Amino acid sequence: MALFNVPGWSVPSTAPAQSSKKRKRPSHDVDKVQSAEINLEKLMNKLKDKDEDVDSPRAPKKRRRSGSDAGEKGEGSSQSGKGKGIAEWGLRRKDKRPSTSMISGPKKLKGKKDFAKLVDHAASMPSLSRAKSPTSPISRTSFALGSKSPPAPSNLTPLQKDMKHSLDGARFRLINETLYKADSAKSHRMMQEDPKIYEEYHTGFRHQVQSWPTNPVSHYISTLSIYPSKTVIVDLGCGDAVLARALTPKGMSVLSFDLVSDDAYVVEADICVKLPLPGSEGSDGEKSEGEGHIVDVAVCALSLMGTNWPNCIREAWRILKPGGELKIAEVASRFTNSEEFGSLINSIGFKLKSKDESNSHFTLFEFKKVARKAKNETEWAELVSKGNILKPCEYKRR
Repeated sequence: MALFNVPGWSVPSTAPAQSSKKRKRPSHDVDKVQSAEINLEKLMNKLKDKDEDVDSPRAPKKRRRSGSDAGEKGEGSSQSGKGKGIAEWGLRRKDKRPSTSMISGPKKLKGKKDFAKLVDHAASMPSLSRAKSPTSPISRTSFALGSKSPPAPSNLTPLQKDMKHSLDGARFRLINETLYKADSAKSHRMMQEDPKIYEEYHTGFRHQVQSWPTNPVSHYISTLSIYPSKTVIVDLGCGDAVLARALTPKGMSVLSFDLVSDDAYVVEADICVKLPLPGSEGSDGEKSEGEGHIVDVAVCALSLMGTNWPNCIREAWRILKPGGELKIAEVASRFTNSEEFGSLINSIGFKLKSKDESNSHFTLFEFKKVARKAKNETEWAELVSKGNILKPCEYKRR
C-alpha cells in the first residue's frame, strides 16, 4: 500500500519537468513569419510600379536596394516601363522622386565606359538638384573610374602663397648657411653644377630684403650717385647687379662679379680667388700700392660670405687705384669684435675712414687703400685663417 494514499488523489511516479521562463514560439508561428515575408515582398513589388510620393523615411532605402538589384539583373524599365536605376536613387530630389521617363533602369555595367555614359546621362537631367549646383558639377572627370584629378589652378590662394614663401625662405636659409660655412671654391662648384641654386638663393634674398628697415645697396646707390660720371666701381658679390642697373644710366662704369653670370651685367668670377681685372701687389720686400690699377671704388655689400673671405679684400686692394675706396656693409650680428675686424682689414693694406653702427641690422665701414709691403703665401694663409672673426649667418631651426 502506497504511503499517504488518499481517495481521489494520485501521485505520479516522476515529477514533471520545470517549464522555461520564456514562452517558446509555437511551430505554426514560423509559417506566419514566412508568410509575412512573402506578403512584404509582394507589397514592395506593387510599390515599385506606382508613381507616387513616398512619405516613409525607410522607403528610399528599400527602393534603392531594389533598383540596384534590377539594374544588375537587366530588369527595370524593360519589364514594367517604370523601373528605377542607380542614378535615380543616388541623385534623387528630396521633395519629389524623378519621373520614370527621365531615367530608365540601367543595364548591366560593363567597365568604365558604360559607367561614364551613365554619369554623363545623369548629368544631363535638369531635374537633378546636384546638376544645378555650380560648386559640385557632375562630370566625367570627377566621377569616372580611374580619372585623374584636375590640374592645379595657376593662381595661388593666399594660404598657398604663404606656404610657398615659407618654403622659399627655408630653401634660402639652407643655401645661405652653406655659402657662409664653405670656402668660395666649393660654393662656385655648387653653383656651376646646379645654376638653379643661384636663382633660388637670390629669389629668397629678394624676399628677405622686404623685411629690412634699410637696404645697404640702396644706401650705396644714393652715396655713389654724386660721384663723377667716369668713376669706375667694382661690385664684388653683386647678386642681381642692382648697383650697376641704377648707376650705369648715370654715366658710372660698374663692373659686377658673382659666382653665376646673367649674360648682361654680371661677370662670372670667384671674388676670393682671382678677379679678371688688371692690377699688381708690388714687389717683394718693398712698400707700395702696386701697379696697373683701374678701379676707383670697390663695394662689398653683404658679400664676405665664404670662410676664405679675407682673400676678397686682398683682391680689392690689388685692383684699386692708389687712394681708392673700399666700402663694406655686413650684418651686425656677424661681428664678434668690430675692432678686430677693422684691424684685419688694415693689415691687408687699408686704413679705416669711418664706421657706422647706427643701423640695427647692418654695420657700414669705409676704408682707403694705402701702401704696404708685399706678403708671401704663408703670411696670406695666416691672415685668411683669421676669417672666423666674422660669424656665419645662422638661423633658428623651425
